[in-house]
Amino acid sequence: MLKVGQKVEDFCLPNQDEVEICMRDLLGKWIVLYFYPKDNTPGCTTEAIDFTTHLKEFEELGSIVIGVSADSPKKHRNFIEKKELGITLLSDEEHTVLEQFGVWQLKKNYGREYMGIVRSTFIIDPEGVIRAVWEKVKVKGHVEEVLSKLKELQQS
Repeated sequence: MLKVGQKVEDFCLPNQDEVEICMRDLLGKWIVLYFYPKDNTPGCTTEAIDFTTHLKEFEELGSIVIGVSADSPKKHRNFIEKKELGITLLSDEEHTVLEQFGVWQLKKNYGREYMGIVRSTFIIDPEGVIRAVWEKVKVKGHVEEVLSKLKELQQS
């Protein structure tokens, strides 16, 4: 998994509208990049709604919030419309960026092993350097914690 202090390599992924979003286009802003397992599942829905609820606060801090999963752009569009989300969702069906960030890992559930996305969040500064990392995120209270850390980072 990428660590604090590492620079993020450029990547490009399609969003929910099949528009390509590249890291190089986001530089100059603070980026909250969060990885989640699957659209329309309970934890992922709660997390996406929490980020949407606090989106204005993130934007006031000059940051953007982007979620990434292996779901298709079409699934993302349906998720956004169904749950009235205000955030951008990127589709990584090939797992390229998931692997780049180290969040595509072996998981265990009810004795079964499989590859999947470990719920993780990264704060990336305007130069593209990782400033904070949360791994194996517990959804409850997470967005508030990310917002607080972003404010702290911007003041230092």
